Amino acid sequence: MWESETESVRGREYGNGVLSSNKHGVKTDGFELRGQSWYVATDIPSDLLVQVGDVNFHLHKYPMLSRSGKVNRLIYESNNPDLNKIALEDLPGGPEAFELAAKFCYGIAVDLTAGNISGLRCAAEYLEMTEDLDEGNLIFKTEAFLSYVVLSSWRDSILVLKSCEKLSPWAENLQIVRRCSESIAWKACANPKGIKWAYTGKPSKASSPKWNDLKDSSPSRSQPVPPDWWFEDVSILRTDHFVRVITAIKVKGMRFELIGASIMHYAAKWLPGLIKDGQGQGPADDMSISTNSNSSGGTGSSSWKGGLHMIVAGTKEDTPSIQAKDQRMIIESLISIIPPQKDSVSCSFLLRLLRMANMLKVAPALVTELEKRVGMQFEQATLADLLIPSYNKSETMYDVDLVQRLLEHFLVQEQTESSSPSRPPFSDKHMYEGTQRSNNPNAKMRVARLVDSYLTEVSRDRNLSLTKFQVLAEALPESARTCDDGLYRAIDSYLKAHPTLSEHERKRLCRVMDCQKLSIDACMHAAQNERLPLRIVVQVLFSEQVKISNALANSTLKDPVETQYQPLIPNHKTLLEATPLSFQEGWAAAKKDINTLKFELESVKAKYLELQNDMENLQRQFEKMSKQKQTSAWTNGWKKLSKLTKMTAVENHDIGPQISTTAEQTRKTPRRWRNSIS
Repeated sequence: MWESETESVRGREYGNGVLSSNKHGVKTDGFELRGQSWYVATDIPSDLLVQVGDVNFHLHKYPMLSRSGKVNRLIYESNNPDLNKIALEDLPGGPEAFELAAKFCYGIAVDLTAGNISGLRCAAEYLEMTEDLDEGNLIFKTEAFLSYVVLSSWRDSILVLKSCEKLSPWAENLQIVRRCSESIAWKACANPKGIKWAYTGKPSKASSPKWNDLKDSSPSRSQPVPPDWWFEDVSILRTDHFVRVITAIKVKGMRFELIGASIMHYAAKWLPGLIKDGQGQGPADDMSISTNSNSSGGTGSSSWKGGLHMIVAGTKEDTPSIQAKDQRMIIESLISIIPPQKDSVSCSFLLRLLRMANMLKVAPALVTELEKRVGMQFEQATLADLLIPSYNKSETMYDVDLVQRLLEHFLVQEQTESSSPSRPPFSDKHMYEGTQRSNNPNAKMRVARLVDSYLTEVSRDRNLSLTKFQVLAEALPESARTCDDGLYRAIDSYLKAHPTLSEHERKRLCRVMDCQKLSIDACMHAAQNERLPLRIVVQVLFSEQVKISNALANSTLKDPVETQYQPLIPNHKTLLEATPLSFQEGWAAAKKDINTLKFELESVKAKYLELQNDMENLQRQFEKMSKQKQTSAWTNGWKKLSKLTKMTAVENHDIGPQISTTAEQTRKTPRRWRNSIS
């Protein structure tokens, strides 16, 4: 049982939380409970019946009228002085708070604790138990206990704020929530070296520590107080009160890393499934923080198990829609209080929160804000957190459009940081941003590797369109990838899952890859990949030949140049180890057959040269034969013509009278030669 703390001197001077009234008109030994009714232990018969919920209180008019303005007004405004029955259905705190208020009116000592003070303070305000009716009335005394005892104590402030969950809007209007939140914020921002009060601390693996087992968690000189000492105590609060406390802590100037860590601690406790590795799960089952342990009057008859956990493990009437509604409210509240600074929470936490936000249909504006937060530190994401299922009406298994938006937010953030002028580091925030801007190239490279791995995973989905694959692959600038091995693995995986692609679509798919950026091992595998278009295989072979030539040329250089080339080899081995087993087997086979392939290429080249020489020889022979045929025909013709010419000359010289006959023969002879030639 949590007794009211007496850590402050003022608390000790205030009677240790025991209230008593010096003025009372009815002598009594106390109250007696009979079934659902309370009776005053006195010989004077009751003349006033007060109904509070299902409980009846048989009281007397004089003690109540002298202290409560509400009861006084209800009786006299009814124009019936003999009225002996009133109903207080909307009394804050319920029958438990009214029982304590009635005891105070009768002068019975009342023990004030952190569990009953908020309900009693609201009930006193409702009953109008002011100083106008009696000096030292209940409002004055409960207010003094709140100010001097509760607000000076760490754990009392926590418990009072916890007990205000059922007292809305009275606790808000009376500033109890605000004052407790401010008190908790001041103490949480205190220097851990100066902490003298007890706290819960981190829960152990076996079970969470109870609020009454605080001796081991109390600060000591030998054991320093950790900066996150207040996380567990604050995480028991309802979400709206937790938001109030965190908001007050922000105003006090606490480091944003601690605020983000406290938010992650709270989410791990009240959002089942957010943390898959088991860390942060189960504290709600072990929590035994209850308001009834602090109230002698029975405030809170059941042990509180935490806001969300109480709904998840509630009655059979609870429906999944109610659970989703409360989880949605928690997620929306946490998104609104995450510090704006980068790295205030981890990227893994943001992605898991985004997964639940999409599943529970959180407000689109908050989802967009969360996506921008992920884009600010997208280089810290992992593939497991990025594989978010598609909860919308989409054909794909994973939400590829979401990853596309995250990548766009990352590129916009990178462009904004690179274009913004550098400022002198006046604060830690500027110093931090300056270091981040200098690491932009490395961030883009990490994101490129992450996107390639994501494409390899989602490419196995047969419903993934070629356009979505291509748009996501080409979203990053070319400078982000120094090696396209990861992109090649994704393309090959897509080709395996989509064997019906046309030749044009395969060429379009492979266009996103730069063959010159492939490693030697990737080139070996691509050379035997039958799924790739022939044009891409030729480009890969050419690129491989260039790389081999460069490697041979670099091997003949001096040591300084060799040292610049050698670090590339472990990168290829690392990339090979990161590939699937089927890829490794294919690359191993390619290594064994590369020499045979080169020999076959050289053989083809040699055969081609031989065939070319044979063709040239045949052409020369054909030309020679054709020249010989043409030369013999013309020569014979000219010989016949010259012979006939000589014979004609002799005949003309020897036989004169036969000139005309010889001339006719001479004309006919060339005609006959022409006919023979033709």
